[in-house]
Amino acid sequence: MDVRRSSTVFGAVLGAAMLWAAGPGASLAGAATGGGECQLQGVANLSPPLSSASGSFAYNFTGTLGTGPMGSCQSNVAGAPTTGTVSAGIQLSETVPLTRPGVCTNGRCDDGVTACVSSSQCPAVVTSGTVLYQEPVPQGSGSCGSSTTAGESLVTWGDGKHSVIDYDTTGALAAVVLQGTVGASMTLTLVASSVPAGFTAPPTYLINTDEPAFPVGEGSLALLTFSPTTQDQNCVTVGVSSASIDGVVGIGSGT
Repeated sequence: MDVRRSSTVFGAVLGAAMLWAAGPGASLAGAATGGGECQLQGVANLSPPLSSASGSFAYNFTGTLGTGPMGSCQSNVAGAPTTGTVSAGIQLSETVPLTRPGVCTNGRCDDGVTACVSSSQCPAVVTSGTVLYQEPVPQGSGSCGSSTTAGESLVTWGDGKHSVIDYDTTGALAAVVLQGTVGASMTLTLVASSVPAGFTAPPTYLINTDEPAFPVGEGSLALLTFSPTTQDQNCVTVGVSSASIDGVVGIGSGT
């Protein structure tokens, strides 16, 4: 399989990571009479690499919407954001409460108020800090020839609001079809190794869909093309572990 062919069939596997952006794109149109488009650019990473043999894999994706040569996303919804960043399966830094046991020193807890004989009498100390949380990791099954994937993706729009997209894809060769829905929220899982020694952090972190231009339940549909990030990735002698994504997301109302 040559590089060009591997770049097109790659859509069968990576489509979910990037095409979910159709959800935000579709939501931009809003009304049944509306329409538009939004350019998506990014990079997806697969583990294990995609090959000519069928198998299971996981992947992550990061990219942008509305910042490529085509310019801003277009919409007929007043006030809809025109740019954003997108991700699936990556770790995000979040600021959350961090808690550690109180300490008794010379008859006084480290809150500076409570008298104590032992540290067990001291209230917990709560501060804030930045730790890592893991997005749900998209999963797929298939080969360079065809595959299906499913996952959950996050858009952070230029206005600071979010859209969560639940999706699945079916693809082969140059065409990948994504069908998705704007979901209510995404639950991220704490990366325990990122918590400072002696502290605990909330085990999960919730990000809600709060972009009013893209209501929960809106439908999504899109097609994209992409290519391996290096020419040696050919699906036969070298599996495809990463790919650059560049495509146009169709914008239309959900059904």
